[in-house]
Amino acid sequence: MSNVVNRVFRLRQRPTDRVTEADLELTEEQVPELADGQALVRTLYLSLDASSRLWMSDRKTYIEPVPIDGVMRGLGVGQVVGSRRGDMKAGDLVTGFPGWQDYSVADDTDNEFPFTVLPDPLPAPLPSMLGALGMTGISAYLGLELIGKPQDGETMVVTAAAGAVGNVAGQVGKARGARVVGIAGADDKCAMLVDELGFDAAVNYKADDWARQIDEATPDGIDVQFENVGGPVLNHCISRINRDGRVVLSGIMSQYGGAGAPELDLFPLIVARGLMRAFIVFDHQDRYAEAVDHLGGLVSSGRLKTRETVVEGLQNTLSALNDLYDGRNTGKLVVHVADPEPN
Repeated sequence: MSNVVNRVFRLRQRPTDRVTEADLELTEEQVPELADGQALVRTLYLSLDASSRLWMSDRKTYIEPVPIDGVMRGLGVGQVVGSRRGDMKAGDLVTGFPGWQDYSVADDTDNEFPFTVLPDPLPAPLPSMLGALGMTGISAYLGLELIGKPQDGETMVVTAAAGAVGNVAGQVGKARGARVVGIAGADDKCAMLVDELGFDAAVNYKADDWARQIDEATPDGIDVQFENVGGPVLNHCISRINRDGRVVLSGIMSQYGGAGAPELDLFPLIVARGLMRAFIVFDHQDRYAEAVDHLGGLVSSGRLKTRETVVEGLQNTLSALNDLYDGRNTGKLVVHVADPEPN
């Protein structure tokens, strides 16, 4: 397939604010010839994640930065269109890190973030394999299993609750019997959390009286805080933490663009003998199958509703990423690149 054109986003410089075309350039290149142990994967859906902004920076994180002139990193699902691997055949649906491009090479020597073949039949539509049954859903499940551990009757607060990780975390918490309060950035999102996803209450953090609303929504304090944003809301929620409360640090989206960290008042956490712990989902690959099995069961029983915002076209990936930081999506934000070919 050396005559097939591959559209590729390459990182030309590290962004300092909103990501622009000067930072990520869309180029056209030739698809490489395959060697033994390789498969060619056509990207079907790309996952857009808050951590994308971190990967473009030169900050020390849990994963190496995207190198200048390198292909922009991104999770996705794709279909094998050519193979010289014994464990992948043409037509297989796979998930991994194809990057922001039409075609990628799945090499059997990649042990850090390898492509894996998806089950046949799929337990959910392809976009959901990047959302509720993908890495974001797995993050929500493991954050609660390892750290949050919500119990029947406890109060759990989720920030960025209308986003990819937050909406799943809230629904998993509800399935475990917790009273769940979501925090989002628009009234329609708050209504969606309560009316469609079953949250017990929701607060718009852009409201002038957001702190009072959080107080009213958590009259018995907070037992579990599932944190995706950081900033003043986290500070306020920590001030309401109960004895032996748990704070799950899933993300701090407010600081991914390089903004300085606000002062964090941890004294209430000391008084409560509370636990605050961060986690990275990639550290727990041995539990992915368990997570997908549990989440799939919740979807089948109707206790977990999947939500995705789908953007059409690889060429629109850059603008879609900025929409993510502007909070314009609900649920998982994915880019539809191509349709699978029938087997």
